[in-house]
Amino acid sequence: MIRVVLAEDQAMVRGALAALLALDGDLDVVGEAGDGDEAEALVRALRPDVLLTDIEMPGRSGLEVAAAVRDAALPTKVVILTTFARAGYLRRALEAGALGYLLKDAPAAVLADAVRRVHAGLRAIDPDLAAQAWGEADPLSDRERQVLRLAGEGRMSAEIAEALGLAEGTVRNYLSEAIGKLGAANRVEAARIAREQGWL
Repeated sequence: MIRVVLAEDQAMVRGALAALLALDGDLDVVGEAGDGDEAEALVRALRPDVLLTDIEMPGRSGLEVAAAVRDAALPTKVVILTTFARAGYLRRALEAGALGYLLKDAPAAVLADAVRRVHAGLRAIDPDLAAQAWGEADPLSDRERQVLRLAGEGRMSAEIAEALGLAEGTVRNYLSEAIGKLGAANRVEAARIAREQGWL
């Protein structure tokens, strides 16, 4: 049996996914989480073979959970299941240690097969997205991404500086760099462009 923890913030979708996986006799959903923090706690407690997780969830994102699993050297392999058909998200998922990246409109048989492939140590990636992923690279540094994400939430430079433990001038420099790299007119447009590309 392949033991799976399922992380999805929408209860109806989570229930449907659990039911679909249960139809396959070799897949056993041993835990379900409604947010990223709960997902990480379940992975640490249950040590499942595979974590099947959405990206956008309350608390930590699926990408952050994948990175935490990788950094803790846990044996669990990660499959991202998302609506985000963006090459930037795929690249970030792979960098975070995920072996699988599928879209939610994939057939159920594809999902079950992906869980099996990842459990075997193979990659399972949406083929159309894989072709796109090696196009335009993410120009943002990790710090520029952090600052821009907070700016995109409407926070002012002083608030961002306090949240990240930086000087306000340093925050303005990071924002200026990000705006320039993205060819944006201002921080709001820069955040929008980065989000559309899957870089935030």
